[in-house]
Amino acid sequence: MTGMAFRRPRDAVVVAGPDAEDYLQGQLSQEVAGLAEGRSAWSFVLAPSGKVDAWLRVSRRSADEFILDLDDGFAEKLVARLRRFMVRTNCDVEPLDWQMLTVVGTDPQAPTGGLAIPLDWPRLVAVDLLGPSVDPPSGLVVSEESEWERHRIMAGIPVMGAELDEGTIPAATGVVDRSVSFTKGCYTGQELVARIDSRSAATPTRLVRVEGRLKGEAQLPPVGSNLELEDVQVGRLTSVAAADFGFVALAYVKRAVTLPCEALVRWAEGRDEVALLAD
Repeated sequence: MTGMAFRRPRDAVVVAGPDAEDYLQGQLSQEVAGLAEGRSAWSFVLAPSGKVDAWLRVSRRSADEFILDLDDGFAEKLVARLRRFMVRTNCDVEPLDWQMLTVVGTDPQAPTGGLAIPLDWPRLVAVDLLGPSVDPPSGLVVSEESEWERHRIMAGIPVMGAELDEGTIPAATGVVDRSVSFTKGCYTGQELVARIDSRSAATPTRLVRVEGRLKGEAQLPPVGSNLELEDVQVGRLTSVAAADFGFVALAYVKRAVTLPCEALVRWAEGRDEVALLAD
């Protein structure tokens, strides 16, 4: 991919004040204290049970100011969650009215007052421009949101509300390596993450990428369609987008499924063979 831009709805929250680093160090699964100024990292914010409250990216702007960006529509929940555990903490947590533009194929400058954050995933290398106002670099046309959805799914990037919710176990998402530090001190919800890692235990389901071939004039399978092996349900689709060969999707499948393999996707109007991929 070269010379592409995607306008993406994205929420942002600022955490700032003398205690911002210490507070986030105790709330995020990622190492915050060691995050250099101008650098970013993925992280979970977990419930005390260890399930996912939010999945986000933390960026350090200065010694005592951090920007948290996350999927559209979840800033209010994140702000409430972070404020809930603030006791005698000298920092503020506030939502920001910012924009996001993802750029592929160029090395753009950060927007005024904002950030330029590298986005490096399998099959997707880009830069996220995040700030109060973000315009596309000269000569780049902004693609439709559906086009971004296809690239997101191909890269295996989960989103809140589809692959992630309050019942999600972090280890099932495939992003723990990016989002968790196992050498930092304690943080809220750490016990479940550490227990699964120390026991090398598999979660009941795991997130995988799916490529499907549509037959004839068949429509895209809807989110929630079942995946079946030998007439036994082994998973369900969580995100779906059209592709040249048919469709791409993300799905949670049971841990007993050996990948890669061929399966059926079944929904009310049809069924098609698909290939389940392990990445």
